Amino acid sequence: MHFLNLKNNCPQIYKIIEEEKKRQKEGIELIASENYVSTSVLEAMGSILTNKYSEGYPGKRYYGGNQVIDKAENLAIDWAKKLFGAEHVNVQPLSGSPANLAVYMALLSPGDKVLGFSLDQGGHLSHGHPLNFSGLLYSIIPYFVDKKTEIIDMDEVEKIAIKEKPKMILAGFSAYSRNMDWKRFKQIADKIGAVTFADIAHIAGLIAGGQLESPVPYFDVVTTTTHKTLRGPRGAIIMCKEPFAKAIDRSVFPGVQGGPHDHINAAKAVAFYEALKPEFKTYTAQIIKNAKALAKSMQKRGYRIVSGGTDNHLMLVDVFGSKGITGKEAENALEYVNISINKNMIPFDPRRPLDPSGIRLGTPALTTRGAKEDDMETIADFIDRALMQKDSEEALIKIAKEVKDFSIKFPIPGIV
Repeated sequence: MHFLNLKNNCPQIYKIIEEEKKRQKEGIELIASENYVSTSVLEAMGSILTNKYSEGYPGKRYYGGNQVIDKAENLAIDWAKKLFGAEHVNVQPLSGSPANLAVYMALLSPGDKVLGFSLDQGGHLSHGHPLNFSGLLYSIIPYFVDKKTEIIDMDEVEKIAIKEKPKMILAGFSAYSRNMDWKRFKQIADKIGAVTFADIAHIAGLIAGGQLESPVPYFDVVTTTTHKTLRGPRGAIIMCKEPFAKAIDRSVFPGVQGGPHDHINAAKAVAFYEALKPEFKTYTAQIIKNAKALAKSMQKRGYRIVSGGTDNHLMLVDVFGSKGITGKEAENALEYVNISINKNMIPFDPRRPLDPSGIRLGTPALTTRGAKEDDMETIADFIDRALMQKDSEEALIKIAKEVKDFSIKFPIPGIV
């Protein structure tokens, strides 16, 4: 995409986009929540559908002139249902946290108890952090990983649930590299009469691609963002069993949002359509192959991977315990050589959140560009050398040149 009109009308923003294009082309993207959308998704996002207001739902709008918009939203709904096997889908949530807020509002009253995965163990802000709406409005009971295995102890989850009797059990994560036992969560919830809520924002693409088990057949409500492994635009959807449909839809609009972003909903439809194709299964299988290869390559260089490995697209690396380097130091050194990662707390981290012991690595974006298992060895070498020579500007400049030469071999959709 060339943005010639933008170049003439607003050269300042055009220049920034060109700078970001260069950064993306010449760098390695290892942030687990990021990906590259297709040119088709980009085109839908930049379409004239952004001109329309469409408060309400297909066939029940508060503004006129939505007969065409209804077609696009209905396609997004139909393809999402087919992709995930969902009974009901709301495609209007603008992002993951608003989607989660809508679920809380639909199913709970302020002060109700929620059993959720602790943020410092791998959960998400919207799963009960005290500064987030979830922690401010609801009584959050955390569950944790086992100290030895660093894997969620489902027996302990059951004990907590029976003792606390939460109204909702929430399963999901933003920094956990192992499979979730959806069936067991459902069994526990049924014992105490709790509703079940799964947040699959990170692994939705892996589930859609048939690589990981889905919570949709078991859970009452499931949310996901549409970017990350699903490789769509920034946004979210809510899936639920039919008995919860009216409450969820009413909670999204008018409860949390006004008019949906129709250009984004159309781009979601494109992403779902692409994910229904056979090649998406191949892509998602490669994501996991790459993650496992990267984890092994890091372990070979003396880095401890939290829980010993990964079942999905991401891993937590204990850089402080392994090499005496803090997460912040690691992020800064890798940023210098154009490798994007994020510092991250590890379970039972002795360090503070803004400078934790770990970093989080993910393979969805690299896999979109065509990287394979052998390339993970090269990337692990870049990471290790940059961290070991983090105080040598000369060494980092040399590594940055190697990273650029490596990266430009892998094309990015929509970037020329």
